[in-house]
Amino acid sequence: MAESAAAAQIDGKVRDEKTRDAWAHALGLSCTLTVDMPLPGFTIADILRLGPQALVNSHWQVGADVPLRANGRLMACGEFEVVDNHLALRLTELA
Repeated sequence: MAESAAAAQIDGKVRDEKTRDAWAHALGLSCTLTVDMPLPGFTIADILRLGPQALVNSHWQVGADVPLRANGRLMACGEFEVVDNHLALRLTELA
């Protein structure tokens, strides 16, 4: 569904008042945000060996999209990148 230019997001703010008003009641609700990264062959023994500063080799390709879910529902896809010594997820596609 294509959005009109009036409903487009600019600098993270929705310009269209109807869209903003429609979401006003839900904006303060909390949710669980997860990034799914399958780790084929990962075992319970691997989980038990995890500790502070442990590294997990995911064999995930750099630039490959990973799903971003809110309360289990697919919301977007993105790719990992490092920003100022922090791991970040750059959104590449909205669901």
